[in-house]
Amino acid sequence: MSNNKFKKTVWQYTLLIVGSALMGLGYALFINPYNIVPGGFIAIGLLVHSIIPEVPVGMFALALNVPVLLIGIKILGPRFGIKTVVGIILTSVFIDGLGWYIQNNAEINAADPLGLANDLLLSVIFGSIFIGGGLGLVFRTGATTGGTDIIAAIIAKYARVSIGQGVILADTAVVLSALFVFQDWKIPLYSLLSIYIMGQVINIVMNGFKYDNVLFIVSEKHQEIKDKIIKDFDRGGTFLKGEGMYTGNEKNVIFLVLTRRELPIIKAFIYKTDPDAFMTIMDTRQTLGEGFKPIIDENEL
Repeated sequence: MSNNKFKKTVWQYTLLIVGSALMGLGYALFINPYNIVPGGFIAIGLLVHSIIPEVPVGMFALALNVPVLLIGIKILGPRFGIKTVVGIILTSVFIDGLGWYIQNNAEINAADPLGLANDLLLSVIFGSIFIGGGLGLVFRTGATTGGTDIIAAIIAKYARVSIGQGVILADTAVVLSALFVFQDWKIPLYSLLSIYIMGQVINIVMNGFKYDNVLFIVSEKHQEIKDKIIKDFDRGGTFLKGEGMYTGNEKNVIFLVLTRRELPIIKAFIYKTDPDAFMTIMDTRQTLGEGFKPIIDENEL
């Protein structure tokens, strides 16, 4: 193994361990004690644990993951890899290890370890931040934590829905089942909020906080706009050839990516230069290449 490949492997498994540990903290301290059920096999483990306290949450989730992982490999191919297996095992171990410590530490109230029983919203928010952050790190290694991710991929293969829709379907079923187990309508609502926050945190960990804007500009004053972009922003763009659908006239369409700080400047200039211009603005989570973030392997040191 080359030195660079070894460093990359060490970095990936470090992220995997840290991510699994963050998930363990999130579940053991903030989520499981307060019966929040944010989807996935771990949530199913919590439901079973609430009915049969002798069943550990993490080990039950691990037991569910084994056959599902084998079925997923058979149906979808061996694309999950060894890191997914390690991630599933580590997450289960951290959840049950921390849970065991809390249960057996006389100084900690196992039913309310952080004293948040009367403020579940804080528990949901911070638990979701820990879990979402951990999941984001795990995903950055190319692994998953199994569970509904694999089920969603199978659903997507046969039901003609996206994997994202498959995850929503699988997790929604788990969340709704919490209503019947705990007989408390607030639990599904808190759980849905947790799923949303986790999703946002995962996006931040995967893509960062910075958002750029993609612009498509159609204007008769495209040359003046081009000069403004090059002179004031020291940035390039691309002219795309287009044709007006109604008039049939040839158009020069400017394709451009700007930072949020630069966006108001170009909008004001276009308004002043050509009020009849047509402009579409979209958010982009990542912009890679010259003038922006370099194109690199994010798993490299």
